[in-house]
Amino acid sequence: MYRFYGFRNPLMLFFLVCTLVSCGVTNKPTLESIVADENIDVAIFAGGCFWCTESDFDKVPGVVATISGYIGGTVVNPTYEQVVSGGTGHVEAVQVYYDTTQTDFAKLLSAYWLTIDPVAVDRQFCDVGAQYRAVIFYRDAAQHALAKDSKKTLEDSGQFSQPITTEIQSVSEFYPAEDYHQDYYLKNPSRYERYRNNCGRDKRLMSLWGRKH
Repeated sequence: MYRFYGFRNPLMLFFLVCTLVSCGVTNKPTLESIVADENIDVAIFAGGCFWCTESDFDKVPGVVATISGYIGGTVVNPTYEQVVSGGTGHVEAVQVYYDTTQTDFAKLLSAYWLTIDPVAVDRQFCDVGAQYRAVIFYRDAAQHALAKDSKKTLEDSGQFSQPITTEIQSVSEFYPAEDYHQDYYLKNPSRYERYRNNCGRDKRLMSLWGRKH
């Protein structure tokens, strides 16, 4: 049966319902259809600005929904302003809902690496601070093992001379970000593209991986 990992607070679950159903987001399935589908599973990734991480994962085959939010910190119900100040310990992250008949966690890991700078320390692209560091969050032993294997494969590949700094952490409370952050790239396409270009994200991805996302 599908479980909402990290949603111990009923108010957070209500917020998720609002995000998916009643806040004007039309490109994602309803909460009811997600819960009803026993093939849906969850993964959480931090890759810098969650606008970009959400956009990147929405393009991955088998991903049915994404939620931008905050995870890994000590403050309950943090606001965007608190998180970006760097004082809460949270990172900007995306909760990814995927259809296990179409993809799996290993494939999501492969897709994830191509969206980040794996050698950056406490930053991603133009966004600087621990709140923007790259983290793979695991919710069980299977995801933990796959995450470690995926990172080791990249380290052993010799593709990078610098250490792979992407962290692997156990999942903790995930707080959905404010509504205006959800589907930001769809709601504000021009502003999003301007931010992404000015941040040099795709230019850096091209230099790292030979492709942009």
